[in-house]
Amino acid sequence: MTAFVRIGGVAHHVTVDGTGPVCVLSAGLGLSWFDWDPVVPYLAPHRTVVRFDRPGHGLSAPAAVPPTAAGEAGRIAAVLDALGHREPVTVVGHSIAGFHAEAFARLHPGRTAVLVLVDSSVEEHPRPPRTAAGTTGARALAAVLCAAGIPAALGPAFRGLAVRRDPAPAGLVRRVYGTSRVLRGTLLENARYGAVAAELLALRERHPLPPDLPVTVLAAPDGSARWERRQRALARRLGARYETAAASGHLVMLDRPDAVARAVLEAGAGPA
Repeated sequence: MTAFVRIGGVAHHVTVDGTGPVCVLSAGLGLSWFDWDPVVPYLAPHRTVVRFDRPGHGLSAPAAVPPTAAGEAGRIAAVLDALGHREPVTVVGHSIAGFHAEAFARLHPGRTAVLVLVDSSVEEHPRPPRTAAGTTGARALAAVLCAAGIPAALGPAFRGLAVRRDPAPAGLVRRVYGTSRVLRGTLLENARYGAVAAELLALRERHPLPPDLPVTVLAAPDGSARWERRQRALARRLGARYETAAASGHLVMLDRPDAVARAVLEAGAGPA
């Protein structure tokens, strides 16, 4: 099923596949619902797989307000509400969406059955902007680039630089990444990165994870040794099961979709 649901006045693109307990997938900065395509065949026989595009990503409408950790947690809850899913779910966040998934688990513990962080962003000492200048600057830069026709001319090429051996159909990539909407959405989320990271650290102090919540940190070992140490430290901090997806880069869902699915299906198996 593919649909558009309105949340906070913004149309959100949502897809649902499979049957069984609900698993909601949220992709990293600038990515789209179809970046989870390789994972869906592994999960759909066992899970109802919900994918959605955040504002300014994929086919969703532009953002009405800058993102926050609590706001993104609420967005996940609102997507599930719109689909009629109010039972506890598995929430999976990749990269920056790891912040959002963890915030959801902390702010909506009764709705979280499992938390899986896929090569999640990690910020031990984030530096949030002191003013709104970063957001204003991101919007101004986006306006200049869009006026120059950069998204249509170079958007798909930039996607190709970030996603090598892209499995997505070229026509779909042009449809999504040739738009000013996606450029604006990506720049806005990037400008708010430090603020969202700092907010999540504050949430950790006030909203502990349920002690019996299964949490898995799935890391890409092809990054630097420092990155792997940070991923392991995140797992220790969250009391999580730590796993690695061999022969994978940061886009684990494309490189090792089987590992992502296994992390979801085997969640709660205990420390690794």
